[in-house]
Amino acid sequence: MSPELAALQAIGWPLADDGLPVEPAWREALVLRPHARPARVVEQHRSGYIVADGPERSFAVESLPEWQRPATYRKGASAPEERPAVGDWVLIEGSSTAHAKIVELLPRRTAIKRAAAGEHYKQQLIAANVDTVFVVCGLDADFNPRRIERYLLLVRSGGAEPVVVLTKSDIAATDSAAAVGVLELAAQDVAVRAVNAKDRDSVAALLPWLQPGHTAVLVGSSGAGKSTLTNTLLGIEKMKTGEVREHDSRGRHTTTYRALIPLPSGACLIDTPGMRELKPTGEEDVAENFSDIETLAEACRFRDCKHQKEPGCAVRAAIEAGRLDPQRFANFLKLSDEVASAANKAANRRVQKQEEKVQGKALNKRLDEKYGRH
Repeated sequence: MSPELAALQAIGWPLADDGLPVEPAWREALVLRPHARPARVVEQHRSGYIVADGPERSFAVESLPEWQRPATYRKGASAPEERPAVGDWVLIEGSSTAHAKIVELLPRRTAIKRAAAGEHYKQQLIAANVDTVFVVCGLDADFNPRRIERYLLLVRSGGAEPVVVLTKSDIAATDSAAAVGVLELAAQDVAVRAVNAKDRDSVAALLPWLQPGHTAVLVGSSGAGKSTLTNTLLGIEKMKTGEVREHDSRGRHTTTYRALIPLPSGACLIDTPGMRELKPTGEEDVAENFSDIETLAEACRFRDCKHQKEPGCAVRAAIEAGRLDPQRFANFLKLSDEVASAANKAANRRVQKQEEKVQGKALNKRLDEKYGRH
């Protein structure tokens, strides 16, 4: 293997046995652009991107790459989720790092997204091309099974494997309500690991998901311990950390931007700012994430059972018997409504964009007929 390929593999470039990238679309892109070379987006800022072609080699590129520019540039021409994000692989050209430019965004293997805040339908990309998502939650006042369920919904829809990481195991009470939530997660075939984020031996429980060539991302609320976990995995104090408030165990945003960091294990880790709002995009599969409720629903007397007051409802029977947490069921209904609403907004937005496209073509045609084509 060449030194260049070894450097790329160290930051997650997936190679097949023949030395070429695993993804066929990536191979094709390299053939079509013989003068381009792959690099990975390791930081994203308002002023531009930082990309890397090895663990020790990163450099800035322009904020508006040429591939993103329409013939006549106008603000908002490309959707946010269509632009590069941390974890993305891109092709760059340029004889030196000072003149490097992005010429193509390679197709994503996985993508973790959420709906952006606001009335209009938009998506926000959290991380791209990750193998594992560590959903970090503290075993203190931060612990919230319903929030974890929301994270799992978004993660699974993006194609990555979720792992719930429960931090602050050194200060958590053994008889806390979190123990019940942990059992619920385990019953859903979700890997759960309780760790002391400050202890290297404890954090070693995450190493099976941090093998060479793999990429993981940390998500969770502020104060959950993501930056502390990153520092322990690195073995150095690289990420800024802060104290949490006593009354709700929430922290300040010590991490202010997403960054991809190579680990000593050979894996890459993406640390993210804490997220207060987790809105579905409308692409999620609620049934997949609540398979226990879907299985119960199949035993209801009526196929269109709403699980309210219908006779022979297996879901209500499970709640009354204590076999199904009523709060989990309430969250299932809430997330189902949110996903359906988001899907409806997305569909309306697609129709609107298509109508705008048709109207634009009609206007151009009338202008051509009146003034002639230039």
